Amino acid sequence: MSRFSSPIRATVLILPLLFTLAPCHADARPGGGSSMGSRGSRTWSAPSSNRYSAAPMERSITPSNPSYGSQNSYRYGNSPFQQRRPSGLGGSLFRGFVGGMLGAGLFGLLTGHGFFGGVHGLFSMLGFMIQVGLLVLIGMWLFRKFSGQRQGAPAPISGFPPAGRNAGNFSSTPAPVIGTADYQAFQTLLLNIQAAWNTQDIRSLQSMATPEMVSYFNEQLSTLTSRGERNQVSNVRFLNGDLVEAWSENGNDYATVFMRYSLIDITTNMTGHVVDGNPNEPVTIAEIWTFIRPSRGGAWLLSAIQQTNG
Repeated sequence: MSRFSSPIRATVLILPLLFTLAPCHADARPGGGSSMGSRGSRTWSAPSSNRYSAAPMERSITPSNPSYGSQNSYRYGNSPFQQRRPSGLGGSLFRGFVGGMLGAGLFGLLTGHGFFGGVHGLFSMLGFMIQVGLLVLIGMWLFRKFSGQRQGAPAPISGFPPAGRNAGNFSSTPAPVIGTADYQAFQTLLLNIQAAWNTQDIRSLQSMATPEMVSYFNEQLSTLTSRGERNQVSNVRFLNGDLVEAWSENGNDYATVFMRYSLIDITTNMTGHVVDGNPNEPVTIAEIWTFIRPSRGGAWLLSAIQQTNG
């Protein structure tokens, strides 16, 4: 028994180490298989969908204060733009007319002809007053017309949102219309972000994602480099996607989209030896990506990645 005692002891000591060093596929793609980023006032709430369940956000620069982005902040009628006095054609016309009348009267007084000094005879005065009355009525009608258009409630969203879409029930503006061009932009961003990640092109990532997301990507790449490793993704193929919800707030449009895609995801050491993943077997990924753009128009940027539950 003594001759086998040393090999047995060595095996007992080595086996745990082998299990520890055995490669297990750890998500090293962009986002690292975690949930991160910001979704405006909906960052800490789950996307409203019965078909897709997103994991809670793990990292975000958006404060988790319950009062942040509350419904009271975005309810219709609370917008400061709707509380301004109208300054359009009706208001300016009415004020200009009254100002002109007062100016003409004061000029008559200063020249010694009285307030109606320029009018001769009773009939001329009556005719003048009738004209003044008509002009006042026209001015008041114009004032009501244009001020009513400015102070009215926002135009309702035309039609019902499609399945899987939330119309932004606490946004002060209608939800953005997501069309074919937007879906194409989302798909292109998915492929281009993976390509920029593969070449560690931070400059390209900065043009496709928010500064917050770029900082997470840069941190992830730096961590891999500090371990003497590099993540490589290839053969990225978009499989299918679906709009989960879309809304507008604070001058920005948001679109949260379910994305299913496949790719080769491997991690190598500095000598090129694969330490994680299978270079011959693609993996299928299902994630929920949120994109942001200015409501006035502009390019979409990736603002959050969330993992799916189940």
